[in-house]
Order: sequence, then C-alpha cells, then structure tokens
Amino acid sequence: MIPTPPTVDQVVRDAPAVARVPAPPPAGLPHQGVDRRGPVGVGHAPCHHGEILQGVFLDADGHPCRGLVTLPVPGTGTTATFVRRPGSSADHLTVRPADRGKARRAAVLTVTECARRTGERPCGGGLSLHGQVPVGIGMGSSTSDVIAAVRAVAASFGVRLPAETVARIAVRAERASDPLMLGDSATLFASREARVLEDFGRPLPAAVVLSCTTGAGRPVDTLTLPAPSAAEVPAYEELRVAVRQAVATADVGLLGRVSSESARRNQSLLPKPELGLLERVAAQTGAVGVQVAHTGNVAGLLFDPATPDLSDRLRRAARRLSAHGLPVGRTIGFRTGTDRAQPACSASDDAPAGG
Repeated sequence: MIPTPPTVDQVVRDAPAVARVPAPPPAGLPHQGVDRRGPVGVGHAPCHHGEILQGVFLDADGHPCRGLVTLPVPGTGTTATFVRRPGSSADHLTVRPADRGKARRAAVLTVTECARRTGERPCGGGLSLHGQVPVGIGMGSSTSDVIAAVRAVAASFGVRLPAETVARIAVRAERASDPLMLGDSATLFASREARVLEDFGRPLPAAVVLSCTTGAGRPVDTLTLPAPSAAEVPAYEELRVAVRQAVATADVGLLGRVSSESARRNQSLLPKPELGLLERVAAQTGAVGVQVAHTGNVAGLLFDPATPDLSDRLRRAARRLSAHGLPVGRTIGFRTGTDRAQPACSASDDAPAGG
C-alpha cells in the first residue's frame, strides 16, 4: 500500500528545513547482544528515490555494462532483527513478513559467509523486518530489506562485512541491487554485477526533491524491463562525464540537466506519460530538472536549495502536480556536509517494508 499523501501545506511546511540525522531503529527492537534464544543482531539500510542516471556504460575493460547512479534517502528504510538459533539446521530460517523471500535468501547466504569467517557451524534463526518503504514503486524496498537482513545476520555473528561482500550477497539474493550498502560518495554502480564502475569521490550536490507518484503507483517488475541498447553507450558516457563534473563542482543545475536527460532516455524502456507534465511544471516553478525511478513509478522535481522563495515554488509545483492528478508524497532535502549527505523528509511513511 502506498502511504496517503500529505496535504500540499504539509508537504511545503518543512521543505527547506534543516536536515535530520537518520532515524534510529524503531523502539523496542533489540540491539546486538544475547538473550535466551541466542545471539541477536540488528541491521539497518536506507531506501532511495530512484536514480539520477541509469543506462549502459563502459567498464574498465571497455565492455558495455548496465549501471546507475542512485539518489539515496538515508533517513528511512528497513530495520532487520535476526535471532540466531545455534544448533538448528541452516535451512530452518524464518522471516517476517513471510513474503520477504529475497531477504530470506540474503540471510541464508550471510549465515554461510559469517560461519565461514568465524569458524562456527551455520545455523538457522528468525529474521524480522520493520520499515516504511513503499513496495514496487522504485524506492529500493527489496534492496533495503536485503541489506538490512545481511547486516543483522552479520551483527549476530559479531562480524562486520565489507561493502563489496554485502553487494555480492545482495545481487545473489535479488539478481539486481541498488548500491545502498556503499558509503556517502556518489557512485556509478553495476547493479547486476555487484561492482562499482566509478566512484565520484564526493556526495551528490545539495538538492531538494518534490516527490510524486506516476503510473497510479502500480508496482513495476524490475527484472522484466528491457535493457538500454549498447548503441547508446556514447550518449550515456557523456552523461557520466557530466555527473562527474556536477559532483566535483557541487553543481546541482548540471545534475538536474543530467537527471532530466536520463529520464527522457528511459521513456523507451519504461514510459511515463506524466513526464511532459513534470517537465512543464519544473520549467514554470524554477526547478533545475526532473528526477525519476527508471525501474519504478516514483518521480520528482529537483530544486536548488539556494533558489529564492523556495517554499513558494514548492507550494506552486505541488498544487500544479496535484491538480493534474499526480499524488505529491513528500519533500526531501539533501545537503552535503564535510563527508555526508542527509535528508529532511516532511512526511512520514506508514507502508510496510517491501520485497
């Protein structure tokens, strides 16, 4: 279920607000430790708001490779709790909610990996997922589940797995993964190969995104979507260079132009009839571009946080989108610090974590 959107005034009220520290795990969840059921581990992973860029690029060997630059949302996501049951069969691993098969696969793989590292025998356990990520609209719900599960299982063993290992487990569990296991630095990530094609060295430029939902919020099966053609490599490599420059110079305007062009190119793969409307409203309200989930239905307008009268522009944009039937979900403000980008969300979610 997609969360009920707040009113326009609720959306705009906190739009330029100072970024919040990512939310702690929900109250009542155990921290890593031991109880009578066995070692307990807790892990958390963020979700994302689609991509800035997604397409086909050249890897270090000059081979075409599908890749993406994700727009992460660290302030929300999935928290997982894993209770190990030493002595039980490794196949005896349960998950709640029961339909989170990808997270269960990730937990089984992580148990094997951690047992190998610690010299212990693999065992079963119970995995519980708690979160607020809408399912199937392009916010990385399954990856958030999977990475939180990996981190929880690792914590129960007292192991800290490298990001590269977490990425490999995530791709094995769900075939394609977002780079939510990596740090704050913006990256071009090969989502089906669990490898970084390029680390841009810094977080994405500061930005404010007015979020909305296209396609009536219908879930999208990511793995059934067609791939971009290798013939488009030159165009996507130009956009890659532009992202590199935008990150190096903290140029949110350039980032918006890249995001808009990537959204247009994605129309041949997952058409969004609302894209024209998004671009018109962006132009009318001074947004620097549009931003979409390339394999989902979440989308948004990208604003420079230094734009004069930002709150008024956000309010006008939200009203125009709502007037045309696009549900406005939240305003997310990203800022860069010395080494972090943190979000400020004006609306809380109440949908369950997704698979």
